[in-house]
Order: sequence, then structure tokens, then C-alpha cells
Amino acid sequence: MENWQKDFMEVLEVAANEVEQFFTEITQVADELIDSFLVFSEEVNEQVQNTIIPELDQFFNELVEPVVEVFFEFERSEDINHADLFVHYVEPTEEKNSACRGCQNYHGQVYGGNLMVCGMHPYGWDGDSCPDWQSY
Repeated sequence: MENWQKDFMEVLEVAANEVEQFFTEITQVADELIDSFLVFSEEVNEQVQNTIIPELDQFFNELVEPVVEVFFEFERSEDINHADLFVHYVEPTEEKNSACRGCQNYHGQVYGGNLMVCGMHPYGWDGDSCPDWQSY
């Protein structure tokens, strides 16, 4: 009767040893995987440092930096009237382009600070009556 107890204890010991060996092997495999991952991540980091970052730096220097410089030069320029950069309409008056008042050919748009009076006379007519004047 005592034999079955001894046999049962031996079976439990063998099972415990097998479980311990299983977890030891799993730990070793996990350690190897972690080491492989660390080596891989170091290689990727080295590749990024040696290849991608210099390429991004070159991209920035060649493409982005000149645009930024132009932008800042534009911002620093005080002699530019920023309102002149937008197209807007100017009505003819008694003092300026009086021959164009009521003419359907009058354009009156300002582009980059330059008034486009009409297609026939871009700078306007100097006299009192324009030969190309047409009523609306």
C-alpha cells in the first residue's frame, strides 16, 4: 500500500520537473526573441540615423529652407504695400480717368499696385473724351 503513495509522489516530482523545464525553455526562447528584437531595433535605429535623417535634412535644406527664407524676406520687406497685392476695383473720378466715367470698356482693376484702365488704353486716356468710349 505504501508503494502507490511512493509512486504517486514520483509522478508528481516528474511532472513538476517537466513543468519547470518547460517554463525554463520558454524563458530561453523569449530571451532569444527579445535579444533578436533589440538587435533588429538597433539596426533600424542605425539605418534611420545614417540614411533617412540625412535625406530629410537634405530635403529640408534644398526645398523647404529656400521657401522659408523667401517668406521671411517677404515679411521683412517694409516697402511693399500688402494691400496692393490683392486685386481691387477703382472707380474713375473727375481727377483720375475722367474720360472713362460711364464707359463699358473701363476695367478699373489694380494688379500688384498697377491700375489696368481698359484693354485699349491700359494706362488711361489723357484727354477729356476717349475715342473708344462706349456707353453701358
